[in-house]
Amino acid sequence: MSPQTPNPDVHTIAFYNTENLFDYVDDQFVNNNDFLGASTKGWNKERYDNKIYKTGLVISRIGFEELQKPPSLIGLAEVENDSVLTDLVQSPNLKEYGYGFVRYDSPDERGIDVALLYNKDSFTLEHSENIALHVESELGVKDYTRDILKVSGYLNGEKIHVLVNHWPSRHEGSDTTGHKRMFAAQKVSAIIDQILTTERDAKIIIMGDFNDNPKNDSIQFLKNQQKLYTPMETLLSYTRGSANHNFKWILFDQILMTPNFLESQKGNLKFFKADIFDDKFLTQLNGKHKGQPFRTYAGKKYKGGYSDHFPVYIQVRKKAL
Repeated sequence: MSPQTPNPDVHTIAFYNTENLFDYVDDQFVNNNDFLGASTKGWNKERYDNKIYKTGLVISRIGFEELQKPPSLIGLAEVENDSVLTDLVQSPNLKEYGYGFVRYDSPDERGIDVALLYNKDSFTLEHSENIALHVESELGVKDYTRDILKVSGYLNGEKIHVLVNHWPSRHEGSDTTGHKRMFAAQKVSAIIDQILTTERDAKIIIMGDFNDNPKNDSIQFLKNQQKLYTPMETLLSYTRGSANHNFKWILFDQILMTPNFLESQKGNLKFFKADIFDDKFLTQLNGKHKGQPFRTYAGKKYKGGYSDHFPVYIQVRKKAL
């Protein structure tokens, strides 16, 4: 794809909410009725193949301009099953890079899970597990939401831990669901504490669609409780974000990290950049939504785009010995 030789000591780490990466097969155990041929959305093999192709294209381009290679790690939200991930990593724009993936079934009623893709040449998987979020409404009714995915392994020879999240949504309004995301933040903080009890200097990356902006209470709690570095804070503005709701930019998609990613030590990975991947080809090119994410669906109407979210990413560099 480029005459330049990629540097094996620099890496892009990304997160992408794929907007309902569903296959077109009926699964009786989840509510996937919107993504069957008989649904009002008219989901079918042709649209699925287009979605897989476009999602693979997006992933292949994240950070490519800077590093001449796609992400070494990318967290995903809203994926249905292993089958769609297998199709994704074998799609035309990703096949040559040899991605593996980690995903577990979560109790989410819509059947959407989080996952992590990893480049096998850059990352060696050591351990993975899913950690349940036992969130309840104010009336004590259980919310069947997405689990937290914990993945540990070696990126360029250095051990890191990655926590992939998709926190409870705001569909009922932020005032009535904020406590759920605060509970999720507390759960993530507890997971970090658990890692640090056995690995005092552990390097941890927390990524996801948090359904909260960087300055909201849940993210601020997590940041302050664990003294995390949050490079996404400065990216949100009136003209830029990872998604757009009612013509207002939001940055629910974020990547946070332990502060040791800022330390400059020989042989260790160090953070040097954070950004939103919002290249023009990912946007609506005209109309009242010009500049916003070119989405797959607007309600029930098929648009044929990529996602209603832009990916976000960070880049790290291994300091020479």
